[in-house]
Amino acid sequence: MKGITLQWKAGAEEDGQLLKTFLREKKGISKKALADIKFKGGDISVDGRHVTVRHVLKEGEAIQIIFPPENVSEGIVPVDRELDIVFEDDHLLVINKPPNLSTIPSREHREVSLAGAVVHYYKKHNIPSTFHAVNRLDKDTSGLMLVAKHRHVHDLFVRMQMRQNIERTYTALLEGKLDKDEGTIDLPIGRKSTSIIEREVTPNGQEAVTHYKAERLFSEASLVSINLETGRTHQIRVHFSHLGHPLAGDTLYGGTRRLIGRQALHSSKIKFLHPIENKTLEFSTPLFSDMEYAIKTLEEGN
Repeated sequence: MKGITLQWKAGAEEDGQLLKTFLREKKGISKKALADIKFKGGDISVDGRHVTVRHVLKEGEAIQIIFPPENVSEGIVPVDRELDIVFEDDHLLVINKPPNLSTIPSREHREVSLAGAVVHYYKKHNIPSTFHAVNRLDKDTSGLMLVAKHRHVHDLFVRMQMRQNIERTYTALLEGKLDKDEGTIDLPIGRKSTSIIEREVTPNGQEAVTHYKAERLFSEASLVSINLETGRTHQIRVHFSHLGHPLAGDTLYGGTRRLIGRQALHSSKIKFLHPIENKTLEFSTPLFSDMEYAIKTLEEGN
Protein backbone atom coordinates (compact mmCIF):
# COMPACT_ATOMS: atom_id res chain seq x y z
CA MET A 1 0.00 0.00 0.00
CA LYS A 2 1.51 3.32 -1.09
CA GLY A 3 1.87 6.01 1.58
CA ILE A 4 0.68 9.61 1.58
CA THR A 5 2.03 11.63 -1.38
CA LEU A 6 2.88 15.35 -1.51
CA GLN A 7 3.84 17.29 -4.64
CA TRP A 8 5.23 20.76 -5.38
CA LYS A 9 6.70 22.76 -8.26
CA ALA A 10 10.05 24.47 -7.72
CA GLY A 11 9.77 28.23 -8.23
CA ALA A 12 12.38 30.84 -9.10
CA GLU A 13 13.28 31.26 -5.42
CA GLU A 14 14.13 27.54 -5.21
CA ASP A 15 16.48 27.57 -8.23
CA GLY A 16 19.91 26.41 -7.04
CA GLN A 17 18.60 25.36 -3.62
CA LEU A 18 19.30 21.97 -2.07
CA LEU A 19 16.20 19.76 -2.02
CA LYS A 20 16.92 19.06 1.66
CA THR A 21 16.72 22.77 2.47
CA PHE A 22 13.44 23.09 0.57
CA LEU A 23 11.87 20.12 2.33
CA ARG A 24 13.12 20.95 5.83
CA GLU A 25 12.81 24.74 5.91
CA LYS A 26 10.01 25.54 3.47
CA LYS A 27 7.78 22.49 3.87
CA GLY A 28 8.48 21.68 7.52
CA ILE A 29 9.37 18.04 6.97
CA SER A 30 11.27 16.79 10.00
CA LYS A 31 14.67 15.13 9.97
CA LYS A 32 13.05 11.95 11.29
CA ALA A 33 10.41 11.98 8.53
CA LEU A 34 13.13 12.27 5.87
CA ALA A 35 14.99 9.36 7.49
CA ASP A 36 11.78 7.29 7.46
CA ILE A 37 11.28 8.05 3.78
CA LYS A 38 14.82 6.85 3.07
CA PHE A 39 14.87 3.71 5.21
CA LYS A 40 11.23 2.59 5.61
CA GLY A 41 9.89 2.39 2.08
CA GLY A 42 9.16 5.97 1.07
CA ASP A 43 10.41 7.80 -2.00
CA ILE A 44 11.66 11.18 -3.19
CA SER A 45 11.62 12.07 -6.88
CA VAL A 46 12.14 15.11 -9.11
CA ASP A 47 10.58 15.11 -12.58
CA GLY A 48 9.93 11.41 -12.10
CA ARG A 49 13.55 10.53 -11.28
CA HIS A 50 14.52 9.09 -7.91
CA VAL A 51 16.86 11.53 -6.14
CA THR A 52 18.44 12.11 -2.74
CA VAL A 53 17.98 15.21 -0.62
CA ARG A 54 21.33 16.45 -1.98
CA HIS A 55 19.70 17.16 -5.35
CA VAL A 56 20.05 20.79 -6.45
CA LEU A 57 16.71 22.16 -7.59
CA LYS A 58 15.99 24.00 -10.83
CA GLU A 59 13.02 26.25 -11.43
CA GLY A 60 10.03 24.35 -12.81
CA GLU A 61 11.04 20.92 -11.53
CA ALA A 62 8.24 18.74 -10.14
CA ILE A 63 9.01 17.48 -6.64
CA GLN A 64 7.23 14.46 -5.19
CA ILE A 65 7.66 12.70 -1.88
CA ILE A 66 5.90 9.53 -0.76
CA PHE A 67 5.81 8.82 2.96
CA PRO A 68 6.11 5.16 3.98
CA PRO A 69 2.94 3.46 5.20
CA GLU A 70 2.47 3.83 8.96
CA ASN A 71 2.10 0.95 11.41
CA VAL A 72 -0.96 0.99 13.63
CA SER A 73 -0.18 0.93 17.34
CA GLU A 74 -0.74 -2.49 18.90
CA GLY A 75 -2.77 -0.82 21.64
CA ILE A 76 -5.47 0.34 19.21
CA VAL A 77 -8.13 -2.25 18.43
CA PRO A 78 -10.00 -1.48 15.16
CA VAL A 79 -13.72 -1.22 15.82
CA ASP A 80 -16.52 -1.02 13.26
CA ARG A 81 -18.26 2.09 14.56
CA GLU A 82 -19.80 4.83 12.42
CA LEU A 83 -17.97 8.15 12.50
CA ASP A 84 -19.67 11.54 12.23
CA ILE A 85 -17.16 13.09 9.81
CA VAL A 86 -17.66 16.83 9.40
CA PHE A 87 -14.76 17.29 6.95
CA GLU A 88 -12.18 15.09 5.26
CA ASP A 89 -9.40 15.49 2.73
CA ASP A 90 -6.10 13.69 2.06
CA HIS A 91 -4.48 15.18 5.16
CA LEU A 92 -7.01 15.50 7.97
CA LEU A 93 -10.36 14.61 9.46
CA VAL A 94 -12.69 16.77 11.52
CA ILE A 95 -14.91 14.45 13.56
CA ASN A 96 -17.91 15.19 15.77
CA LYS A 97 -17.23 12.92 18.76
CA PRO A 98 -20.22 11.75 20.80
CA PRO A 99 -20.10 11.64 24.61
CA ASN A 100 -19.33 8.35 26.35
CA LEU A 101 -16.53 7.47 23.91
CA SER A 102 -12.83 7.49 24.82
CA THR A 103 -10.47 9.20 22.39
CA ILE A 104 -7.83 6.50 22.82
CA PRO A 105 -8.01 3.06 24.48
CA SER A 106 -7.66 3.05 28.26
CA ARG A 107 -7.25 0.33 30.86
CA GLU A 108 -11.00 0.46 31.48
CA HIS A 109 -12.05 0.76 27.81
CA ARG A 110 -9.48 -1.08 25.71
CA GLU A 111 -11.67 -2.18 22.82
CA VAL A 112 -13.98 0.76 22.07
CA SER A 113 -12.44 4.14 21.28
CA LEU A 114 -12.52 6.86 18.67
CA ALA A 115 -8.98 5.83 17.72
CA GLY A 116 -10.21 2.29 17.02
CA ALA A 117 -13.07 3.59 14.88
CA VAL A 118 -10.68 5.81 12.89
CA VAL A 119 -8.18 2.97 12.34
CA HIS A 120 -11.03 0.73 11.12
CA TYR A 121 -12.14 3.52 8.76
CA TYR A 122 -8.58 3.86 7.43
CA LYS A 123 -8.34 0.11 6.82
CA LYS A 124 -11.70 0.07 5.03
CA HIS A 125 -10.67 2.93 2.74
CA ASN A 126 -7.03 1.83 2.21
CA ILE A 127 -5.55 4.82 4.01
CA PRO A 128 -2.01 3.82 5.12
CA SER A 129 -1.98 5.64 8.46
CA THR A 130 -2.40 5.26 12.18
CA PHE A 131 -4.32 7.51 14.58
CA HIS A 132 -2.95 11.03 15.16
CA ALA A 133 -5.19 13.18 17.37
CA VAL A 134 -4.40 16.90 17.21
CA ASN A 135 -6.74 17.73 20.09
CA ARG A 136 -8.00 15.13 22.55
CA LEU A 137 -11.35 15.21 24.28
CA ASP A 138 -12.19 13.49 27.55
CA LYS A 139 -14.40 10.43 27.29
CA ASP A 140 -17.56 12.34 28.25
CA THR A 141 -16.74 15.56 26.39
CA SER A 142 -18.49 15.81 23.04
CA GLY A 143 -17.84 17.76 19.85
CA LEU A 144 -15.23 18.56 17.26
CA MET A 145 -11.91 16.75 17.12
CA LEU A 146 -9.12 17.38 14.64
CA VAL A 147 -7.30 14.24 13.47
CA ALA A 148 -4.20 14.27 11.25
CA LYS A 149 -4.10 11.57 8.59
CA HIS A 150 -0.32 11.23 8.58
CA ARG A 151 2.63 11.95 10.82
CA HIS A 152 3.93 14.90 8.81
CA VAL A 153 0.71 16.93 8.99
CA HIS A 154 0.43 16.02 12.68
CA ASP A 155 3.90 17.53 13.22
CA LEU A 156 2.76 20.71 11.46
CA PHE A 157 -0.36 20.91 13.62
CA VAL A 158 1.70 20.46 16.80
CA ARG A 159 3.83 23.46 15.79
CA MET A 160 0.66 25.44 15.09
CA GLN A 161 -0.65 24.60 18.54
CA MET A 162 2.59 25.79 20.12
CA ARG A 163 2.08 29.12 18.33
CA GLN A 164 -1.59 29.13 19.42
CA ASN A 165 -2.73 29.10 15.79
CA ILE A 166 -5.59 26.63 16.29
CA GLU A 167 -8.67 28.35 17.69
CA ARG A 168 -10.91 26.12 19.80
CA THR A 169 -14.25 27.19 21.25
CA TYR A 170 -16.12 25.13 23.83
CA THR A 171 -19.61 25.41 25.25
CA ALA A 172 -20.09 24.46 28.90
CA LEU A 173 -22.94 24.44 31.38
CA LEU A 174 -21.69 25.47 34.81
CA GLU A 175 -23.37 25.01 38.15
CA GLY A 176 -24.29 28.29 39.82
CA LYS A 177 -24.72 31.79 38.42
CA LEU A 178 -21.47 33.55 37.48
CA ASP A 179 -20.75 36.92 39.07
CA LYS A 180 -19.11 38.24 35.90
CA ASP A 181 -20.41 37.91 32.33
CA GLU A 182 -16.89 37.37 30.98
CA GLY A 183 -13.34 36.99 32.13
CA THR A 184 -9.99 35.22 31.94
CA ILE A 185 -8.78 32.49 34.29
CA ASP A 186 -4.97 32.47 34.40
CA LEU A 187 -4.06 29.83 36.97
CA PRO A 188 -1.42 27.06 36.68
CA ILE A 189 -2.60 23.45 36.64
CA GLY A 190 -0.75 20.33 37.79
CA ARG A 191 -1.42 16.74 38.76
CA LYS A 192 -3.08 16.25 42.14
CA SER A 193 -0.64 14.46 44.43
CA THR A 194 -3.30 12.08 45.77
CA SER A 195 -4.65 10.97 42.37
CA ILE A 196 -3.38 9.61 39.06
CA ILE A 197 -6.37 11.15 37.26
CA GLU A 198 -7.26 14.46 38.88
CA ARG A 199 -5.61 17.81 38.26
CA GLU A 200 -5.74 20.93 40.40
CA VAL A 201 -4.73 24.58 40.45
CA THR A 202 -1.28 24.64 42.01
CA PRO A 203 1.62 27.16 42.05
CA ASN A 204 3.95 24.46 40.71
CA GLY A 205 1.71 23.59 37.76
CA GLN A 206 1.94 24.47 34.08
CA GLU A 207 0.58 27.74 32.73
CA ALA A 208 -3.12 27.47 31.90
CA VAL A 209 -5.24 30.30 30.45
CA THR A 210 -8.99 30.08 29.86
CA HIS A 211 -11.16 32.87 28.43
CA TYR A 212 -14.92 32.72 28.94
CA LYS A 213 -18.08 34.64 28.13
CA ALA A 214 -21.54 33.95 29.54
CA GLU A 215 -24.09 33.18 26.84
CA ARG A 216 -27.02 32.71 29.22
CA LEU A 217 -27.37 33.07 32.98
CA PHE A 218 -29.96 31.06 34.88
CA SER A 219 -30.77 31.26 38.57
CA GLU A 220 -28.84 28.03 39.23
CA ALA A 221 -26.50 27.66 36.26
CA SER A 222 -24.48 29.47 33.59
CA LEU A 223 -24.09 28.61 29.91
CA VAL A 224 -20.67 29.83 28.78
CA SER A 225 -18.54 30.00 25.66
CA ILE A 226 -14.87 29.23 26.28
CA ASN A 227 -11.65 29.81 24.33
CA LEU A 228 -8.38 28.22 25.37
CA GLU A 229 -4.88 29.63 25.07
CA THR A 230 -3.40 26.44 26.49
CA GLY A 231 -4.50 22.83 26.42
CA ARG A 232 -3.81 21.32 29.84
CA THR A 233 -5.47 18.08 30.87
CA HIS A 234 -8.94 18.81 32.33
CA GLN A 235 -8.20 22.55 32.03
CA ILE A 236 -11.78 23.80 31.70
CA ARG A 237 -13.07 21.42 34.36
CA VAL A 238 -10.35 22.34 36.87
CA HIS A 239 -10.50 26.10 36.30
CA PHE A 240 -14.24 26.43 36.79
CA SER A 241 -14.30 24.03 39.71
CA HIS A 242 -11.63 26.19 41.35
CA LEU A 243 -13.91 29.22 40.91
CA GLY A 244 -16.73 27.37 42.64
CA HIS A 245 -18.63 26.70 39.42
CA PRO A 246 -17.96 23.07 38.45
CA LEU A 247 -19.40 21.78 35.21
CA ALA A 248 -22.86 20.29 35.53
CA GLY A 249 -22.52 16.51 35.68
CA ASP A 250 -18.79 16.60 36.48
CA THR A 251 -18.73 14.59 39.71
CA LEU A 252 -14.93 14.26 39.60
CA TYR A 253 -14.56 18.00 40.17
CA GLY A 254 -17.53 18.74 42.43
CA GLY A 255 -20.47 18.85 40.03
CA THR A 256 -23.76 17.00 40.42
CA ARG A 257 -25.82 14.98 37.99
CA ARG A 258 -29.10 16.70 38.69
CA LEU A 259 -29.25 18.14 35.16
CA ILE A 260 -27.10 15.81 33.07
CA GLY A 261 -25.34 12.46 33.40
CA ARG A 262 -21.91 13.54 32.19
CA GLN A 263 -19.79 16.69 32.30
CA ALA A 264 -21.66 19.30 30.26
CA LEU A 265 -18.80 20.22 27.93
CA HIS A 266 -18.91 20.40 24.14
CA SER A 267 -16.20 21.30 21.61
CA SER A 268 -18.43 23.53 19.49
CA LYS A 269 -16.09 25.35 17.06
CA ILE A 270 -12.62 24.96 15.59
CA LYS A 271 -10.71 27.26 13.24
CA PHE A 272 -7.26 26.77 11.74
CA LEU A 273 -5.06 27.33 8.71
CA HIS A 274 -4.79 24.15 6.66
CA PRO A 275 -1.08 23.27 6.99
CA ILE A 276 -0.82 21.92 3.42
CA GLU A 277 -3.41 23.86 1.43
CA ASN A 278 -2.70 27.15 3.26
CA LYS A 279 -6.37 28.12 3.54
CA THR A 280 -8.43 28.91 6.62
CA LEU A 281 -11.01 26.30 7.66
CA GLU A 282 -13.70 26.81 10.26
CA PHE A 283 -16.26 24.30 11.55
CA SER A 284 -19.03 24.29 14.14
CA THR A 285 -21.43 21.68 15.49
CA PRO A 286 -24.56 21.91 17.66
CA LEU A 287 -24.86 20.59 21.19
CA PHE A 288 -25.81 16.97 21.76
CA SER A 289 -29.35 16.26 22.91
CA ASP A 290 -28.47 15.72 26.59
CA MET A 291 -27.01 19.23 26.93
CA GLU A 292 -29.94 20.68 24.99
CA TYR A 293 -32.33 18.91 27.38
CA ALA A 294 -30.49 20.25 30.42
CA ILE A 295 -30.75 23.81 29.06
CA LYS A 296 -34.45 23.32 28.31
CA THR A 297 -35.00 22.12 31.89
CA LEU A 298 -33.34 25.28 33.20
CA GLU A 299 -35.46 27.46 30.90
CA GLU A 300 -38.63 25.87 32.18
CA GLY A 301 -37.52 26.36 35.78
CA ASN A 302 -36.71 30.06 35.42
